[in-house]
Amino acid sequence: MSKTITALATPPGIGGLAIVRLSGDEAISIADKCFSGSARLVDAKPNTIHFGKFIFNNKIIDTVTASVFHSPKSYTGENTVEFGCHGGMLVSGEIINALLQSGAVLATAGEFTKRAFLNGKMDLTQVEAVESIIHSVSVPGAMTSARQLAGEFSQRVALLRKKLLDAAGLLELELDFADEDIELIPKQKILESINETQQFCTQLCESFRSAEILRSGYFVAIAGYPNSGKSTLFNTLLDRRRAIVSEIPGTTRDFLEETLLINGIAVKIIDTAGLRDTTDLIEIEGIKFGESVLEQSNLILVLNDVSLSPSNSNKLVAELNKKFPGRTIILLQNKIDKIGSATDFSNNSGFTEIQISAKHKSGIDELKEIIYNLALQSTERVSDVLINQRHFALLSKAAEELSSARTALESGMENEVIAIDVRSAIRTLGEIIGETFNEDILNNIFSNFCIGK
Repeated sequence: MSKTITALATPPGIGGLAIVRLSGDEAISIADKCFSGSARLVDAKPNTIHFGKFIFNNKIIDTVTASVFHSPKSYTGENTVEFGCHGGMLVSGEIINALLQSGAVLATAGEFTKRAFLNGKMDLTQVEAVESIIHSVSVPGAMTSARQLAGEFSQRVALLRKKLLDAAGLLELELDFADEDIELIPKQKILESINETQQFCTQLCESFRSAEILRSGYFVAIAGYPNSGKSTLFNTLLDRRRAIVSEIPGTTRDFLEETLLINGIAVKIIDTAGLRDTTDLIEIEGIKFGESVLEQSNLILVLNDVSLSPSNSNKLVAELNKKFPGRTIILLQNKIDKIGSATDFSNNSGFTEIQISAKHKSGIDELKEIIYNLALQSTERVSDVLINQRHFALLSKAAEELSSARTALESGMENEVIAIDVRSAIRTLGEIIGETFNEDILNNIFSNFCIGK
């Protein structure tokens, strides 16, 4: 008999409502020890909600609702009761303490969802979709995770595994009739199954970087020489004063990071330390931090003080392009207000240039639109699943195994050799959805969950 677990299922803190979840074989009987309503919860019909009082040690803690779910038709697949109470840490904490003293134990991080997986209510990709929804930073990311939670990704993987299983079974069965030269399935049909699955794996692997953007946000780093206006632009993009602005060079010693939501896509703006030669040890460390941020960014905005010269930062742009190849770099000609709004100078940097005044917010709307379009283009590969690092590694492995199987098939090798590679790919695909798993994998996945989910 598994222990009955309980935890707060809503975020802690001040709020109108809170939900305390109780799940396990004894969930309903334990809940009945504290619930006083028009009828006992053990006699209640499944999937019903009841109003009453939560009482412990003859003291009324709160007026509550009790939602009753019977196994297996619940989130965890176990008997479950969810108490709806008033928000705030005090009331929900008292309810949890009462349930603990009545026979429940405190749930660990992600234990409700872990039980749902172990009880067959969802597979591993759906479990990971729950985590993605909870931590989603963008609207498209949340919607894609919701489709994944509905099982579309799992169903596709399961269908492709079934085709490979059929092919492997027939390849192995043919070995029993090797002397009779009987072909149970055309080799072309097997090749089609291999190609279809390999293409599926490869396409998803190609969407990994896009999935990371939807999951974590589109990273935009602001770089430039000291006093080029980086912190002013940072504040202007956020539309609030977040970074210290000063005429003293080297004001920004560390990097600052804030999230800006542009048309539903999370854009993480990072203000880095000014890039220059310096003997200040703290400033040197800040510059090193900034370079590590630039390496991880999707877009680098290089600010140039155009009042000094339109080409003042060309050398820096060239250096960053050489150091971080493949990164999109935009040169922002800042402080255009100092030399006249009708300024016209040729683009001599070789990169996309935009004229702005971070202080007077000139050109900022155009810049935001460009950032949004670049972020949107970067997520176009994502369709029905946000693959994570685990998916990426397994999909890459499966693609390689299927490539070996195709090579063996096209080379006319024995069925036994072909089947070995096909079987390997089947096992790898099974790991994605949790057909096979180990405790280390589960612990790693659920370590990112909050208690109560």
